[in-house]
Amino acid sequence: MRVLILGGTSEARTLAARVAELPDIGAVLSLAGRTREPQAQPIAMRIGGFGGIDGLCTYLKREGIERVIDATHPFAEQMSRHAAAACARLGIPLLTLTREPWQRQIGDKWSEVADLDSAVRALGDAPRRVFLTIGRLGLAAFARAPQHFYLVRTIDPPADLPALPNHQLILARGPFAVEDEERLMRNAAIDVLVSKNSGGAATYAKMIAARHLGLRTIVIAPPSRPDVPVVHDIDAALRFLAHETLRGV
Repeated sequence: MRVLILGGTSEARTLAARVAELPDIGAVLSLAGRTREPQAQPIAMRIGGFGGIDGLCTYLKREGIERVIDATHPFAEQMSRHAAAACARLGIPLLTLTREPWQRQIGDKWSEVADLDSAVRALGDAPRRVFLTIGRLGLAAFARAPQHFYLVRTIDPPADLPALPNHQLILARGPFAVEDEERLMRNAAIDVLVSKNSGGAATYAKMIAARHLGLRTIVIAPPSRPDVPVVHDIDAALRFLAHETLRGV
């Protein structure tokens, strides 16, 4: 069976490793190319966009893809829409493998917002020391609030960083330990954490640290996804590839 895994998450990497052990599946892991040095994978890998819905349809037909698993980042809204449209057009079964969003816990001081612009407004007018953990895209939105200090953490150097007049950049890849996150926030005298609700365990330590420190956290909700079957664990995705019915996975 020819399978396309749309990746960009730790779940996609784990799924690729499991699929590599199955001799009757020929899988390709597709990455958008936003990370400069992606980690090596045990299956074939392609990097870059498809050229919209039409380009994705062309690729799926040319490669004889029989099933698609969307394991992109929860905020990769456009890719998920394109995958749903292309698979519907060609009649190819599609499954979304995604993380369950984080839920507010006792002690959390969350302000939940819909998007980056709302997050900027939620910071308020008074100067704050902000730990900005939204990835390297979208940082320019916070240039509209130059009164704040921004501690920015990304995997690769962001292009929009010069738009923030008062900032410090940390280049690091998770997962991170809770005690390290607490130490980082204390040393930087952080007042507010800003994070996308990307779910999963890899970056949740910062949310626990903010709870322990009593910090306000601005949480950006994930966008809505296309109406396709969704699972939250690798075994369910493997059952999908094993031709089991999607009902109940």
